[in-house]
Amino acid sequence: MTSAADAGTWTLGDLTVNRLGFGAMRLTGGRPFDPESVPSNRDRAIAVLRRAIELGVNHIDTAAFYFSALRSANELINTALAPYPEDLVITTKVGPGRDPHGNWTPRANADQLRGQVEENIRQLGRDDLDVVNLRWGFTAGSISEHFGALAELQKAGLIRHLGISAVVPDHLAEAQAIAPVVCVQNPYGIGARPEGHAFLRECGERGVAFVPFFAIAGRDRERGFDAAAAAAAAAVDEIAIAHGATPAQIRLAWTLTQGRHVLGIPGTGDPVHLEQNVAAAAIRLSEDERAALEAIPPTVNERGW
Repeated sequence: MTSAADAGTWTLGDLTVNRLGFGAMRLTGGRPFDPESVPSNRDRAIAVLRRAIELGVNHIDTAAFYFSALRSANELINTALAPYPEDLVITTKVGPGRDPHGNWTPRANADQLRGQVEENIRQLGRDDLDVVNLRWGFTAGSISEHFGALAELQKAGLIRHLGISAVVPDHLAEAQAIAPVVCVQNPYGIGARPEGHAFLRECGERGVAFVPFFAIAGRDRERGFDAAAAAAAAAVDEIAIAHGATPAQIRLAWTLTQGRHVLGIPGTGDPVHLEQNVAAAAIRLSEDERAALEAIPPTVNERGW
């Protein structure tokens, strides 16, 4: 049986994880901050989490702000998996939140981060958090005050390891000057821009895990933005047929070839898609296939990446 371990391992600080993990955002049935989200099926979401562990997943990415009406990703994880397996690493994010009026804010003040960390601890039923990423939001400007606040919480024993998410490259060096950084979460996948490739390589050179999100894009989502996106979809489809795989599996398998420090966190609330995502850990692309995918020109998605 294919296992997430087939993708190999990486170490986040002192925590060893299989390079193929699981992203919890889709468990709730919608995207964060979307008031129109429809709640997911609770029993199915819990079953997906338990099946992920059976398939060798030992790295789950989540956040307290991953919720829709009636559903919280953290609560689902706690219900499904506590008491947690000893080797399970749970990574969470802080930064976005609600203001005193209940409106979403893209970034908490530095002094509000402790409350967000404590909320994740409470929801997950943990004494501390394995990894906490500061989610910044792709804007320039210093992260030192916010990251420094998390470093203080690390010293206080609430956090084991720190990372950063949705950042520009200059933020990595700035954060590392304050405290060790074990991971960077940024969008990346086939058709990434040159600066995306460069940042991925820089992370590897610094010994920092690079954790792409949106590495798998649905076929309909990719097609139609521009000619390059359409060409990318056609190239992926051809290789998928040759492997008897889905395009999503090929996209994920290709992403994992970009370095031993690259970790996949594909998310789904569908048990069939979960099985397919984990099976991608065993797909081995030929040199010619990798070259064909890497020759695809940069594409731009609806967010401008």
